[in-house]
Amino acid sequence: DDESVLWQSRTSQSGISIALALRTSVYDAQGEQMACTRRPLPEAGRAGSMVSFCLAPGFPVTIERTAAASTSRDRAVSTAALSASSRVRRAPRAEALLSAHLRAWDRLWKRFGVELGAGRQQCKALNLNTFHVLQSIAMADPDLDAGAPARGLHGEGYRGHIFWDELFIYPMLTLRRPELTRCLLLYRYRRLDEARAAALAAGFTGAMYPWQSGSDGREETPTALFNVRDQQWMPDNSHLQRHVGLAVAYNVWQYFQASGDMTFLARYGAEILVEVSRFFAGLATLDPAGDRYDITAVMGPDEFHDGYPGHPGEGLRNNAYTNVLTAWVLAKTGEAVGLVAEQDGGALNRRLNLGPRELGEWDTISRRLRVPFHADGVISQFEGYEDLEEFDWDRYRALYGDIARLDLILQAEGDSTNCYKLSKQADVLMLFYLLSAEELSGVFERLGYPMPPDLVPRTIRYFLARTSHGSTLSRLAHSWVLARGDREQSWELFTQALECDVQDTQGGTTREGVHLGAMAGTSDMVLRCYGGVETRDDTLRLHPLLPHEVSHVNFQLSYRGQAISVSLTPDAISVLLASGHAAPIRLSVEEVAQTLGPGDSLHVSLETQECTVVRHQAVPN
Repeated sequence: DDESVLWQSRTSQSGISIALALRTSVYDAQGEQMACTRRPLPEAGRAGSMVSFCLAPGFPVTIERTAAASTSRDRAVSTAALSASSRVRRAPRAEALLSAHLRAWDRLWKRFGVELGAGRQQCKALNLNTFHVLQSIAMADPDLDAGAPARGLHGEGYRGHIFWDELFIYPMLTLRRPELTRCLLLYRYRRLDEARAAALAAGFTGAMYPWQSGSDGREETPTALFNVRDQQWMPDNSHLQRHVGLAVAYNVWQYFQASGDMTFLARYGAEILVEVSRFFAGLATLDPAGDRYDITAVMGPDEFHDGYPGHPGEGLRNNAYTNVLTAWVLAKTGEAVGLVAEQDGGALNRRLNLGPRELGEWDTISRRLRVPFHADGVISQFEGYEDLEEFDWDRYRALYGDIARLDLILQAEGDSTNCYKLSKQADVLMLFYLLSAEELSGVFERLGYPMPPDLVPRTIRYFLARTSHGSTLSRLAHSWVLARGDREQSWELFTQALECDVQDTQGGTTREGVHLGAMAGTSDMVLRCYGGVETRDDTLRLHPLLPHEVSHVNFQLSYRGQAISVSLTPDAISVLLASGHAAPIRLSVEEVAQTLGPGDSLHVSLETQECTVVRHQAVPN
């Protein structure tokens, strides 16, 4: 129409049409639309118009500009151009749009807002991070075939690709609006066939998810990285991070534990778990001499080691993170398959040609994977890590100041991070991030390895001293694993992680897009780490330990269809279940389990351990 301008473009590779319609309207003081003359902008390549109207002293006018965007991938559209044009034509005035916008954000903040009794700067940063995560993801729905991009919708960094950063993003969503996680997990399910094809091409069965995933699920990881230090290209072998598939499986199981969504598990989730398990079981080879299974030619989350000294790009042997998480995934897959079989009478097993023999092999591997240790008992990052040279941290800090990206520094010097005991970010320590002490102890016991009380703190100290924090995820993960052993250092690292994009701490990378994993992870950390929230064994668990700097924390949870309000102080825990018709849930507070229903409340004194439960009295009709 005469009021609107339409701009249309098409993506060069995928051929997606994108249309943007812009309506400019002018209103007088009584809200009546004023007559205007319009003429198109004369500049080529620009969509716009010149709008002219009469003004008079003392008679204010209001100019409103309303835009609508559509793509050819949207549902129920003829063309992107027609959709955008009709949407902008039907759109109400700005006041109504703003009102709807405010109501939508109010609903989101009621779900996701965290009242943190800490410093003003920390609270502002936490809210900012939460906002950017929601801005990128809150509108996800089952019809939107998209994952959670590592850099949000904020820039060209990583070309919009999907990484393992989902691991840090989904928990924030799962415990507030689990339906968002469900939608995003379908991105992985829809690309399961591509992951199967990748595994087959590599000589394996199952599904090999790519380190960087795009539109169709192919491996999109570049093979070279530009080194800004010496202006040269250097090899990028990060596609060897096969552990991304374990992260996908972990996310599936955590979603199921929090939501109890058996339909999702039966239709989608269990199939992902089975195919990921097939791939990693195929990666594992038996060493008859030690009666242990080995996994070789992989990289861990560290990223500074893609091989041994003199053998770059060949991968590593028995990365502890990969092996332990493989054991965990194989065990959980067996559990999931059993649950689904109870529902479908074995239909999934028949469709996937999954029988007792294969399940038995997975069970055996999950009990016999090798975990490397140093001579003093510290968990080794990978086999042979202990034989690498110690790195001169003081010398390099004096030379370069910021040494977060030691891979670039050493490559420019003609050296390699493969030669040294150093890490870009948490690797072994990610096990302590993902699994509670009880769950990790169970995995080690299953594998036949002792887990003495000092194993975790000694392993944390060892690797923290050898980490450059070259990723925004690093301080977050280290803050988490220190939370119960060194609360002061944990809080210091947490506040640094909070401000990674506010302060652009990674050397100017925020301009390429925010770091969504770190942003979501800081919000999640208040709940699951400091708040001690855990979903395991069909139970919602609370075991909080607030930093000394935090006076209180209040937040909302969604667990198995039940809305829950949680209030924490250093001395007490209060839980209130919303009224309604949700099924009762099992809640364990400080290892004391209760079954609570809608409207029930619970208060626990952490000083006396006294627990008070108030049962909701239903009002008769």
